[in-house]
Amino acid sequence: MALKLAKYFAVGKITVRNNLAYVFDVLIRSIFLLVILYVFLQLWTVTFAGVGADQIGGYTLQDILWYLIFAEAIVMGVPRLSTKIEDEVKKGDIGYQLTRPMNYLLLHYFQYMGEALVRIPLNLAVGSVLGFFTVGWPDYGWGWLGFVGIGLLSITLNFLLMMCLSLCAFWVEEVRGLEFVLNKLIFTVGGMMLPLELFPELVRQVAEWLPFQAVTYFASRTAVHFELAAFGQMVLIQLGWIALFAWLATAIYQKGVRKLHVNGG
Repeated sequence: MALKLAKYFAVGKITVRNNLAYVFDVLIRSIFLLVILYVFLQLWTVTFAGVGADQIGGYTLQDILWYLIFAEAIVMGVPRLSTKIEDEVKKGDIGYQLTRPMNYLLLHYFQYMGEALVRIPLNLAVGSVLGFFTVGWPDYGWGWLGFVGIGLLSITLNFLLMMCLSLCAFWVEEVRGLEFVLNKLIFTVGGMMLPLELFPELVRQVAEWLPFQAVTYFASRTAVHFELAAFGQMVLIQLGWIALFAWLATAIYQKGVRKLHVNGG
C-alpha cells in the first residue's frame, strides 16, 4: 500500500515543483485578488457606517475582511479541473490516461492538490498584505491552525464536486456551463461572498443541508471564529460529504469508462 501511495505523492511533488518553477506567473494572477478584496472592503466599510454598529451578525469589519481573504484564497486557488477533464475526453487523451498503471481519479487528485497547495498560500499571502495595512493583523490564535486542517478537507471536497461534474464529459462533452453553475452555488449558498450567519434564516437553513458550505464557509469561519466543538462538527460533516462524493465520482467514472469502451473511443 505504501509503495502504491508513493507514486501518487510523487505526482503531487512534481506538480508542486512545476508550479513553483512559474511562481511569479502564479503571483501575478493572485494580484487580481487585491482588487476583489479592496472592492469588498469599501462595500463593507460603507455598510458598517450605515448600520452604525461595531458588529454585524457577530462579525467586526476586521473579521469580515479576513473571512473574505480566507474564502477567496481557496476559491481562486483551486485549479480548473473541468477544463482539463473535458479536453482529455474531447481530444481522446483519456485513452492514454487509462493505460497508465495508476488510478485515474487519484492521479488527478494529487495533481489537483499539488497545484492548490502552491496557489492558495500565495493567494493568502497576497490577501494578507491588504488585510494588514487596512484593518490590521488579527489575533485568531488556533483559528489559523484550524483553517489549515479544515482547508485541506475543503479542497478535497471541492475536487470531488468538480470531478463528479467533469466526468459528465463522457456524455455531454461540454461541462463548462455546469462548472459555472457549481461555482455560483459555492459563491452564494457556499458562503464565499457572505458568512451564512448574515443570510435570512430560511436561506441559511437550506444552505446548511447542502455540501457547498463545507467548501468555503467552514474553513473561513473556523479561521476567524474558532470554536473547538464547532470545529469537530464541521470536520465530521466534511468527511461525510467527502465519502458520499468519492463514491459518486467512482460510480460515474466506472460507468463512463464502460461507455468509452463500448463506443470505441
